[in-house]
Amino acid sequence: MDVEECLKEWEDLVVDYKRLEVVNKDYVTKLEEVGELQAACMKEINHQKYRMSIIAAALKRLEKKGVTKDDRVANLEKEIMKRKAMLREINATLPKQNSLYLRIILGNVNVSILNKNDKFKYKDEYEKFKLILSAIAFVLAVANLYIDFRPLQLILLFLLVWYYCTLTIRESILKVNGSRIKGWWRLHHFISTVVAGILLIWPQNEPWNLFRHTFMWFIAYISVVQYMQFRYQSGVLYRLKALGARHNMDITIEGFHSWMWRGLSYLLPFLFGGYVFQLYIAYTLYSLSYHPEATWQIPALSLSFLTIGIGNCATTLIVIPQKLNEQVQWN
Repeated sequence: MDVEECLKEWEDLVVDYKRLEVVNKDYVTKLEEVGELQAACMKEINHQKYRMSIIAAALKRLEKKGVTKDDRVANLEKEIMKRKAMLREINATLPKQNSLYLRIILGNVNVSILNKNDKFKYKDEYEKFKLILSAIAFVLAVANLYIDFRPLQLILLFLLVWYYCTLTIRESILKVNGSRIKGWWRLHHFISTVVAGILLIWPQNEPWNLFRHTFMWFIAYISVVQYMQFRYQSGVLYRLKALGARHNMDITIEGFHSWMWRGLSYLLPFLFGGYVFQLYIAYTLYSLSYHPEATWQIPALSLSFLTIGIGNCATTLIVIPQKLNEQVQWN
């Protein structure tokens, strides 16, 4: 390429750049318009909520006065419920303020995902992240069952700390973007982060050597159950997304079809097996707390596993009947 050709290429590039400037100016204008529209939508949503709260309060006062409910009141209450659901759907398309936890970890970075496909991709990546880390944890746990090598044990424990820390952040982002994950499951992962941290600093003494194999078997079992959950939830997510009956950011089942129950009934015994395993670990650690070389980590871990096991059992026993009684709305 000679000088003339270079100059000609540059002239063509100048034309292209002018076109880029026009497109960019249009883009910036649209961004400003989007910001104004978002603010207008949020203002109207707050207005709707305020007016509905006044109407709902008025209906409650009438009910306290003994006014008999007629068809008009029943229809109005039904319409209010529908409007709340519609407002939730509209609100899901708007950016939201980060939770306190995310503001502490990430600052004021906006983590709202406004595109539905991007939301589903993020949810899908979340499930795959859990699957990949579960597979790595399974391999490390099995290796630690046959190899008594402290650095290998520490690698697994550090992985668990990092995994649960990351999980709490990802779930907080899911929550900001409309996920209806139960509060207990999020708290469970915060407690699990603390548990992994305590395990990491537990000194390599006789109680640890007595407990090590039980813990490694537990990690291996939980990893297998995580894989089963991934297969089940992925199937449900994609099928309901195809049917148009699924909230993009849900990570727990918000209503059952008969074909869902068949898969879940197969999974439930393994889930409860894991919960019983957690309670067994709590009892094992409680027994080890009387060992002459016992340190403070043992009773702390025993209480943590007891809390996790009871919380998991109670939440599952409460949620499953609720979900079975829910009526799935077909579009």
